[in-house]
Amino acid sequence: MKNDLEHRAEVAVPLNSRRKFIRAAVTTGGAAILSAELAVLTARVSADTAAQIVLPAATKDVTPFKVSVPQSAIDDLKHRLASTRWPERETVGDWSQGVPLQKAQALIAYWRDKYDWRRFEARLNAFPQYRTQIDGLGIHFIHVRSPRRNALPIILTHGWPGSFVEFMETIGPLSDPTRYGGRGEDAFHVVVPSLPGFAFSDKPAETGWDVNRIARAWATLMPRLGYERWVAQGGDWGAGVTHALAHQQPRGLIAAHVNWQFVFPEKLPEKPTPAEQKAIDRAALFANDQSGYFREQGTRPQTIGYPLADSAAGQALWIYEKFQSWTDNHGNPEDALSVDAMLDDISLYWFTDTGRTPAPARRGCPADGSNCRWRRRSFRTRSSARPRPGLKLYGPTCSIGMRSTRAGTSPRSSSQSSSPRSCGRPLVRGEVRDRPEAVTCSWL
Repeated sequence: MKNDLEHRAEVAVPLNSRRKFIRAAVTTGGAAILSAELAVLTARVSADTAAQIVLPAATKDVTPFKVSVPQSAIDDLKHRLASTRWPERETVGDWSQGVPLQKAQALIAYWRDKYDWRRFEARLNAFPQYRTQIDGLGIHFIHVRSPRRNALPIILTHGWPGSFVEFMETIGPLSDPTRYGGRGEDAFHVVVPSLPGFAFSDKPAETGWDVNRIARAWATLMPRLGYERWVAQGGDWGAGVTHALAHQQPRGLIAAHVNWQFVFPEKLPEKPTPAEQKAIDRAALFANDQSGYFREQGTRPQTIGYPLADSAAGQALWIYEKFQSWTDNHGNPEDALSVDAMLDDISLYWFTDTGRTPAPARRGCPADGSNCRWRRRSFRTRSSARPRPGLKLYGPTCSIGMRSTRAGTSPRSSSQSSSPRSCGRPLVRGEVRDRPEAVTCSWL
C-alpha cells in the first residue's frame, strides 16, 4: 500500500520525466527500477480506464437504461478525497468568503467515510430510465407513466448545479396524486430528461447546443414517446429551455411554466412595497456579490473545468456553496437539505463529469449592463395562429446569436463563452418573433 507522499509523486511526475527516468534506469542497469516504473504506469492507465463510466451507444429507439458506477470509480473517489490538500482557514466568521474550512472538511470526511453511493444508485434504478438519440446525441431521461391513462404528459427540465434527481421527490405525487392525498384528474405522465452534457446524456462535441436546440430536442422526444398534447416546466437552465419551447410553439405543446421567470420591471417603482424592495435587493446582491461562479463559468469554462474535473473536493465545494446560497436556511445548507441529499447530486456530477468541463453560467448581459435596454417582452405559449396572453418577461434584451453555432453553446460546452456578443434591437411592446434572435436576461 503506497503512502500519500508516494501517491502524490506518482501522479505529479509528468510522462516525459518518467521516460527520462526509465532511460536512466536502463543506462545504469537498473532493471528492477525499470520494471517497477512500467508497472506503475500500466496500473495507473488501467485504473483510470476502469474508473470511467461507459455509456451504451444510443439509437433512435427508446432503450431502457440502468445506472451502474464501477467500483473502481468509487475507490478512486475515496482515494482522491483522502488526498485532499486544504487551503488556509478563512479570515471571517461566516460564508462571505466561501465555504468555511471546518464545514468543507466535515462534508468531505462524510463523503469519504459514510456516504453510500450504492444506496442512491438503487434508488435511481427504481425509476424507469431510458436513452434515445436525438440530433446526434444520446439523451437520458426518466419516464413514469401515470396509472390514469388520460393523464397530461409533462416534461420537467433541470438546471445547474441541479440534475434530474431534483425531481425525484415530485414524480410520485405528479404521476399518482391520489396516493398522496391529491385528485386523480391532476395526474401527469412525467418525463425528466438530463440536459446534454449532464448525468447520463451524451456530452456535445461541438458548439451549438443552446437552449433553442435543446428545446427542439425535447419537442422531438415527447412525440417519440407517443404524446400528442403535452406541457413543459423548468427552472434555472430549465427555465431557459422552457421559455425557448414557448417561443418555438412545437406541435403538441399547450402550456409552459417556469419557476425562474427572468422577470424584472421595465421601470423600478419609486416607492416599492416591502416585497418589491426585497426582490430589488436580492437582484443587486446577486449581481454584486454572488455572481463570481457565473462570470467564471460563462467566460472561461474550459479553465475552471480542469480543477473541477481533477479534484473531487473542489467540485463538491463548488456546488455545496450554492446549496448554502440558494436554499432557505438559517446559515447552513443542512438546515434545508440533508447531507446525503446534497451528496447524491454532487456524486452524480463527479461520477459523470470526470474529464469534462462544468456548466457555464446562464447567459447574461455585460456586468455593467452597458448597451442593454430594458424592454417588455411577450411570448405565446399556445400553438395557435394568433398571439394569446402568455409568459411576460422583463429584462435587458441581448442578442447572443441564437442562429449561430459559434455563439450558441450548451450549458456544459467548454469551447465557447456563453456571454452575449452584443445587444440588439429590443422588442416593442407586445411583439412576438416566431424565430427569436434575442433572449431576455436579468440579474434576478
